[in-house]
Amino acid sequence: MDPVLWPDLKEKRILLAVSGGIAAYKAAELCRLLIRCGAHVQVVMTRAAREFVGEATFAALSGEQVATRLFDPQREASISHIELTDEADLLLLAPATANLLAQMAGGLASDLVTTLYLAFQGPVVVAPAMNVKMWAHVATQQNAAVLRERGHLFVGPAEGEMACGHVGAGRMSEPEDVLLAVGYALTPSCLKGRRVLITAGSTREPLDSVRFIANHSSGKMGFALAVEAAAQGAEVTLVAGPGALEAPAGVAFERVGTAEEMATRVLQNVAAVDVIVMAAAVADYRPLEVSPVKLKKEVWGDEPQVTLERTQDILQTLGERFGAGGGPVLVGFAAESAPDTASLDTLAREKLARKRCHLLVANDISRADAGFAGDSNRVVIYAPDGSREDVPLAGKRHIASRVLAQVVQLLEDRRLAAGGGRSPVRDRP
Repeated sequence: MDPVLWPDLKEKRILLAVSGGIAAYKAAELCRLLIRCGAHVQVVMTRAAREFVGEATFAALSGEQVATRLFDPQREASISHIELTDEADLLLLAPATANLLAQMAGGLASDLVTTLYLAFQGPVVVAPAMNVKMWAHVATQQNAAVLRERGHLFVGPAEGEMACGHVGAGRMSEPEDVLLAVGYALTPSCLKGRRVLITAGSTREPLDSVRFIANHSSGKMGFALAVEAAAQGAEVTLVAGPGALEAPAGVAFERVGTAEEMATRVLQNVAAVDVIVMAAAVADYRPLEVSPVKLKKEVWGDEPQVTLERTQDILQTLGERFGAGGGPVLVGFAAESAPDTASLDTLAREKLARKRCHLLVANDISRADAGFAGDSNRVVIYAPDGSREDVPLAGKRHIASRVLAQVVQLLEDRRLAAGGGRSPVRDRP
């Protein structure tokens, strides 16, 4: 997973509980990733976990003394085991063995980890790891079902070959997948029950069987929007052009090649969505004629000429269909090369009116620290009522959160206008 999609965990306090199993080594990498995302991590280990990974490893990674004993005189003199849960925003159990799941489901408090679990009242993320037969056993499945009913978020287990040689479901999910789940669990469910369609990346318009016309869009902005929308509880469909980014977890993903293919996929999916975010950099033109085979230089000549034709303007089509109201919230993007702020403002407001969007996100791609392919951006979000929000240079996941905050407000305004009562946004359990 590209780091641009990682959650922002600044000022979040994570209680990382590590139980005994060969997958405990993955918890060390997970701890490192949590720290990189800005979290404060307090590691708690079972006695069995210390047989696989030493306390010194987690102490070095987290910068904190590792808690291992239920009754530790040194720790109890300054902070009790109950106070560990009072300070935490989230409890993460990774890896969670079959034994730990059974104790959690049964409400046992036989060691520090299970005691902390019973005392903790915030969101819980569980990353199971065990032998495939142990995971498949009816007792383990019943225990997992009980914990899911309590609102705990499970990530994995993944399928693959295990240390014992067996193949199947039971492997602990990769640390980046667990990291993504932590972000989901800590994000308010502002879009719960909403269906969101997002486009991302560039399109490729073929000249022949090997050459094509494209642009520099990496798709990172669209992917960041998809991950953030999913974290906020939305049912997300992401339609993306060619690129290196992998399909985000929890997102319905469709890969397309050309502008025509993207238009087809988008228009097929718009009937039942609440929000459409057109973040893709769709090609404006395509070659009028495409060769089914590679054209040799002898055919091209020294000064080849290519006749282009316009592609379908997907955003314009959607604006004409939905811009008058009654349809989904439509968000457009404008990548401009503007000599100054005033010019960007003029170009963006003109496009907002022409495309009939409900919001337009504009950025100056000529800036060295923002725009195509980068991990950061600075944008201005425009609305038809003349208002604007300037979002300073930040990671694209943060940019996505600011865009979706305005989308959430528009949806809420519509609901209130329709006579609905205001309902508070709730965090995940």
